[in-house]
Amino acid sequence: MSAVSRRGFIKTSLGAAAAVGFPTIIPSAVLGQFAPSKRINIGAIGVGRISRGHDMPSILPYDKAKIMAVCDLDANRVVDGKKFVNDYYAAKTGKPYDGVVGYANYRDLLANKDIDAVVVSTPDHWHALIGIDAVHAGKDVYLQKPASLTIAEGRALSDAVQASGRILQIGSQQRSTVQFRYAAELVRNGRIGNLKRVEVGLPGDPAGGDKTLMPVPASFNYDMWLGETPNVPYTVDRVHPQKGYDRPGWLRLRQFGAGMITGWGAHHVDSAHWGMNTEFTGPIEIWGTAEFPDHGLWDVHGAFKTEALYANGVRMSISGDYPNGIKFEGAKGWIFVSRGNEQVTKSDPVAKLNDNTALAASNPKIIKSVIGPDEIHLYESKEQHGNWLDCILTRQTPISPVETGHRACSTCLLHDIAMVTERKLHWDPVMERFVKDDEANAMLSRPHRAPYLLT
Repeated sequence: MSAVSRRGFIKTSLGAAAAVGFPTIIPSAVLGQFAPSKRINIGAIGVGRISRGHDMPSILPYDKAKIMAVCDLDANRVVDGKKFVNDYYAAKTGKPYDGVVGYANYRDLLANKDIDAVVVSTPDHWHALIGIDAVHAGKDVYLQKPASLTIAEGRALSDAVQASGRILQIGSQQRSTVQFRYAAELVRNGRIGNLKRVEVGLPGDPAGGDKTLMPVPASFNYDMWLGETPNVPYTVDRVHPQKGYDRPGWLRLRQFGAGMITGWGAHHVDSAHWGMNTEFTGPIEIWGTAEFPDHGLWDVHGAFKTEALYANGVRMSISGDYPNGIKFEGAKGWIFVSRGNEQVTKSDPVAKLNDNTALAASNPKIIKSVIGPDEIHLYESKEQHGNWLDCILTRQTPISPVETGHRACSTCLLHDIAMVTERKLHWDPVMERFVKDDEANAMLSRPHRAPYLLT
């Protein structure tokens, strides 16, 4: 079983427990009906844009949980993260609150035995490694999508989680949105006949990014932030803004991820797989083309169109030429599902939707159909983070378990590899290898820079 090497991680000046400890008496308004022995103590690892805008605000309202620690490699963000959580609990209780501990190294947070679970909201290239370390430390995990930087890391993550018995929820929150579940149920129950084709609307990213080299801020552990990836000079457009929480530049760099194909693709492909009943497999053929920037710092794909064929005969097409969302096409009609105009963060790519339609069909009668008691009913969750918390308490499987998250992410990465190679690829979803293709198989993993090793 894969594990992250525990040797040689960088020590930072902030130490293990920067700032204050816990209050002696926890306000009852924070605990609600949950006694300390039943409350889930949570540490937030990575407290940037997605954490502040989505993950922490989604967890904080639950009385069954309490965010007791935050961690980030940017010391300024640690301070901001502590204030963010402290202010929430102070407003909730009507009393001053200063009970959040700050960490500069996630390993120190994982060593805190009072922490039961972690929410991981870091850049993509840290997802699998921290997820593996967290389950080895006995923590349950909420892991932002995509599951991994490479397919090999995703397999290591899934294997480690399943061997550990810990609860890991992938942050594919579309599964907890009613229209995506209902669309998948309609398709799975044959309302559009035999499924033939799936169109996934997904934009690319623009060229740009300032290459000007800059000194590393004193408050930022840049070497550890780079992690397993190559050591390259610092510039703010390679990382995140030093002030504010706007969209970070790392999202548009192949060193740290694959761009929109995994960033939003992990959501839409997962939802497509739900309707296709291919959650635990992947395509058998993939091909397509993409435009890549010829100037600037950012280098992920721009406009693109990729295709994939599954063993059940369904063909998936992904492109920015389609409206953002998923269209299931069957022998008797079609269903289109999207988030409408809902945004999780301000930079979510919903601009191509001209209205708030989140569910449509070739015949309105399709989406008025009632799923009968003897038909297929899919897992129902009202909110992704709440489902995770419930499953921590019950030890039941969450709505977005690690293997489905890995399969969605790996499918997106297959589309990315097809963009780069510009030829048809043949994939074995059981062995998770390309068929007789050494060049493509070499892209399933990347070398890890010491000491950030997956061993």
